Amino acid sequence: MPDLSQVIPRTASPHDVLRAALGALEAGRRVVLASVVARHGSAPSTPGQKLCLFEDLTAIGTIGGGAVERAALGMMGRALDELVSTPKLETFRLGPSLGMCCGGSVEILIEPMLPAAHVLVIGAGHVGAFAAPLLASLGFRVTLCDARAAAADPARVQLPAPLAGALPAHDRAQEEPGPALGEQVRVVLADHDDPEVTADMPRDLGEAAALVMTHDHGLDQAAIEWALARGFGYVGGVGSRAKAARTRARLEAKGVAERDVARVRMPVGVDIGARTPAEISVALAAELVAWRAGRRRARWMPAASAPAGEEQAE
Repeated sequence: MPDLSQVIPRTASPHDVLRAALGALEAGRRVVLASVVARHGSAPSTPGQKLCLFEDLTAIGTIGGGAVERAALGMMGRALDELVSTPKLETFRLGPSLGMCCGGSVEILIEPMLPAAHVLVIGAGHVGAFAAPLLASLGFRVTLCDARAAAADPARVQLPAPLAGALPAHDRAQEEPGPALGEQVRVVLADHDDPEVTADMPRDLGEAAALVMTHDHGLDQAAIEWALARGFGYVGGVGSRAKAARTRARLEAKGVAERDVARVRMPVGVDIGARTPAEISVALAAELVAWRAGRRRARWMPAASAPAGEEQAE
């Protein structure tokens, strides 16, 4: 539990607090936000005031100062230390328990926030071009890389027509979903190990996922080895059970640690009998959603082997 007794938040307006919180989340850092929801009787807090606590234990904003702010910072620190927690509405009574004599009470919403999970999709073939925007539509920050210029064409990365047509009519009328969704995917013309590929990703790649689905088995092997070495928290590969067995055998032959070999999810995806690029994308997206949920509960455990397609990588 971090010691927050000496933390003095930097004064800022609620709007600036929100901007600072969003900036930290965009940079891949966790934050905890506190907002004054209601005040009853005599109290120093005003509804709408906001306070944000960052990973480095600095803070910005105010929810009234004094003992109530110190008490709230303590709760915010516990939420930050636990990595994850659900939002909680806390009532602070400004009496003897806080060393205060105001006599009123304050309701404060404490919200832990995690940055969007990053996913690196290595290979912009049929599955990659379909999976990348699908993952983006589910709230992931997606980087799609391929060293082939024709494959790494952003125009290929859009919500496929069957899904676009399934959207409500009013959504289709506002904006064409395909191109807009494609803009949420960062497409990089580069090999997986080029520095620009991970330039927009968090420093701690243990908070990110790598999905390997290139057009070449040898390149798949190299990309998986690279992803393990870089410490991606989740490493998955598209391919058959036979290919998965060969991949693991090659990793073992190269002296890759057993715990890392066991981390490779291949064939990747929930077992839904997927065969087409669209079906495989749905299967692997479902597994990534489960991984993200487990990561946010801080207790992700690899699922049992669940194939999603046989050799449908390109």
